Parts: sequence; C-alpha cells; structure tokens
Amino acid sequence: MKQIIPSIIATSLWVMPICAPVAAHAQAASRMSLEQVKSALPQLERYTQDVLSKTGVPGASVAIVFEDQVVYLKGFGLREAGKTEPVTADTVFQLASVSKPIASTVVAALVSDGQMLWDSRISDLDPGFKLHAPYPTSQLTARDLFMHRSGLPGEAGTELEDLGYDRAAILHRLRFMPPASSFRSTYSYSDFGITEGAIAAVKPTGQTWEDVSAEKLYTPLGMTHTSSHHADFIKETNRAALHILVDGKWTSKLLRDADAQSPAGGVSSSARDMAQWMRLELGNGKYDGKQLIRPETLAETHLPLIIRGPNPITGKPAFYGLGWNVDYDTNGRVIWNHAGAFSAGARAVVELIPSEHLGIVVLSNAFPTGLPEAVAYTFFDLVHRGKPRKDWLTVWNNLYDTLFEPATKASKAMYGKPLAHPTPALSAAAYVGTYRNDYIGKAHVVEQESGLALQLGPRKKTFSLKHWNRDVFLYHPAAEAPDLTFTVTFMIGSDSKANQVVISDLNTNGQGVLLRVAKR
Repeated sequence: MKQIIPSIIATSLWVMPICAPVAAHAQAASRMSLEQVKSALPQLERYTQDVLSKTGVPGASVAIVFEDQVVYLKGFGLREAGKTEPVTADTVFQLASVSKPIASTVVAALVSDGQMLWDSRISDLDPGFKLHAPYPTSQLTARDLFMHRSGLPGEAGTELEDLGYDRAAILHRLRFMPPASSFRSTYSYSDFGITEGAIAAVKPTGQTWEDVSAEKLYTPLGMTHTSSHHADFIKETNRAALHILVDGKWTSKLLRDADAQSPAGGVSSSARDMAQWMRLELGNGKYDGKQLIRPETLAETHLPLIIRGPNPITGKPAFYGLGWNVDYDTNGRVIWNHAGAFSAGARAVVELIPSEHLGIVVLSNAFPTGLPEAVAYTFFDLVHRGKPRKDWLTVWNNLYDTLFEPATKASKAMYGKPLAHPTPALSAAAYVGTYRNDYIGKAHVVEQESGLALQLGPRKKTFSLKHWNRDVFLYHPAAEAPDLTFTVTFMIGSDSKANQVVISDLNTNGQGVLLRVAKR
C-alpha cells in the first residue's frame, strides 16, 4: 500500500521498437511559439490556485520548459497543512514513481559512456541476482527490467518493503516469487524490477546507485536539491510534508522512506531542479550546449517498446519505453510521461511533448488526488486550444476513485459489521507460534493483553488481530487506509493446533501461506 501507481490493464502484446517514425517526430520543428506558451500562463496560474482551493490539497509546485527555456516556475499553497511556510519553486517533494524516468536517464548516461548496454545481461552485471527460473535469470537484461517485461508480478517486493526489509534482502527474495507471466511476454509494472535493473547497471562501477545518480545527472545539471537518499530529503529545511485524508481533512500523519526502491521511487527534488532535467530530455541529451548523453542512447528510452493497454483518457493504445510511459494525444502527438504516488501522501507527474519541445512537471503533497494531471492537461489545452476541453480535475479524481474506492467499499461490506453468530475461536495456544516461508520470512503470532497479535518483518512490525469467525482473524496493515481489512486464517492440524497461516494481503501471488516452525 505504500506506493500506489495508477495503472491500466496490461495485454500480452509486445510491440517492437518503431525507431524511425518516433525519432523523426521527436526532432520535428516546434509548432508552438513562445508567445502562445506565455499567453497560457496567467490562466494556468489562476486554475492551479483554484483547484488547490477546491480540493484543499495543501501545496503544489509547477515548472514549465519550452525550447530549452524555463518559462514558468512557481509554488502554491503550504508545505504542511496547519502551518505557514509556503511552497516555493525550491520546495523539495518526494517524487515516488517519477523516479523511474530519472533512473532511466542515469542508466542512459552509463550506456552513453560505454560502461554497459541496455542489453547487458543482469547475470553479467550482478551475478548474485536470480529470478524464479534458470532461463529467464540467464537471459534477463537491463532493457527487460526497465520496460517491465521480466515476468515479475507487479507487487513483487513491495510487500516486503512495507514490512521493513532492506533493498538487498528484497532483491534476494525475488527468486522465491513465481512469475506472473512468461518471460518477455507481457507488461507487468514492477518497482523492484526497475530497482534491480538500476542497481545492476552501477555494479561494475563499484559505486552506489545514489552516488552514480548524483555524479551522472544531479551534479552536471546543477540539481542541488535533488537526491536519491531519503536522509537528504529529511535534511532539507524547505521540504513538503506528506498528507492523507483523515476524517475529510488533509493531515500530515505519515513518513515514507523509499530507499529500498530508490531508483524506482526514492528521488526527492524541487520544481526548479526538475526543470533542468526536462531541458536535458527535450534537448536529446544536450544541456547548456554540452552533449551529456548521446542522442541515440537517450532516444532508446523514449521508444514505445511494449503495450500496457488503452490509455484511460484517450482510449488509444498506451505504451511503455525504458522507464517512461509513451502515449499519443488526440492529435497524434507523442507524449513522454510518468506519474508518481505514495499512498502515504504524495503525487507528481511529468508530461513532455517532444515535437514541441514543451514540458511540464507538477509536484504535490497529498494523496489521493488527480490535481497534478489536471494542471498538466489543462496547461496543454490552454496552449493548443485556448481553453480547457474538460474539467480535468473531475476526470482524474474519478479515475482515482475507480481504482481505489471499490476495494475499500468491498472491505467495509464484508467486514464492517460483526457476524451475528460467529463460531468461537480455539484457545490462544492453538494459534500462538512462529510460521515462515522463504519469501516473507518469519511471522510470529503472540498473545498480548489485548489479545492475539501478528508480528512481521525484521523488526517484528506488530498488528492486532481481531477475531472474526472460528480460525479467521482480521487485521489492518495500512495506516493510511484504516478501512481496508484483511484476513489472517489459520489451518488446524490433527493436534488441534494451527499448522499454517494464510495472510490474505500478502497472498496475491501465493506468498502469504506460511507453515508453522516446529519447536526444537
């Protein structure tokens, strides 16, 4: 639950790179004029102020780049609800999955420097990494991981991160996760797939991912408030707090340390810094007159390599490149984009139209909200049409509602009221004990004054268990979603004691079944 990324239904169609048309489109002369772009800015500013007021989202920051110029840079609202410090262009936000195209840029720099290839095998770069089966392990490449076609299920590793496992432990345990599809057949969005692709890419350098990111990207672009370390974000005095809805009010309640998946979700940055990165992307690897990344190498990241399904807004086929979504608008313009979200309270989006050398990034400090997309889509409408085509805030908020509300409603319908005549549980001794599997590790069921509790992860993260019916108990693993209820079900053996436990939220891919560990 910690990192939630809006996604659309994947299909099994893998689309080969379409090199020439896309490259030509990306190099096309801009049809926009600076005057057109600037004329949209006063309306955009009013719109952004208006949607912050309507939604109550505490703060946001916007950067717009056109023809290698930063034409707009502004912060709105507050860094933290209930306080007075304003958001500025230099306020640092957590980017969540907007980290992925940034990671792609870093790896492109390594490829450009001849330190690796997109088709370098992970078994050569990082011999200790393994998938579930030998063949995909031996053939897996950085390209496979950055375009989400490794076969890893989308959730693989994220539940381990929630439980407190570090990056090394999570990447090691991916070998115990059965694939969701056959190798290279289907798009399946994977945070820890991209994480491994990035970590493997820097292994031959002998440096950490965080240091290589700074050396290859942040320092050359003067991104002085950008980091792949959570500790650096915490050190920033001008940083945005995370906000979730509590009783209808945006509340700063949670923290989110994404170091375990830093390449996929752990970057923090400001609108000012992000503008410099957009200039590099739209400039085909050139920044301030210097070619930092070879154009052909960076262009590979923007190719539509695999289909991820229909775009939920346009209905057109939507693709993924290397760390980038590749979409087409209603006029056929290619758009490079990526969204990011933490369910703990962050939202961000970047949208680039290469044919017009035009890009926007919107950072915000609340979840759930479609505000970043609403601002970006409204901006493009204002530039291209002079007025918004739709109420984009309603469109995107509704989309978020359809993604997340059904699960909450179903949970409330199923477990919101106690059963009229539940079968009593066995004695606590029947359930207390240690259970394990290779993927989750150990789960401890312990007896406390308030009743049974479940302890998970290396730090024994503790959750209260509430009896539901006979050997079924309920628990709430996500602090940001207290209405989401999951089950812990014990299977009773012939000795009238549980011999295994099934934890429902960890069992999407069959990894939530843990067997009792016999006492020695």
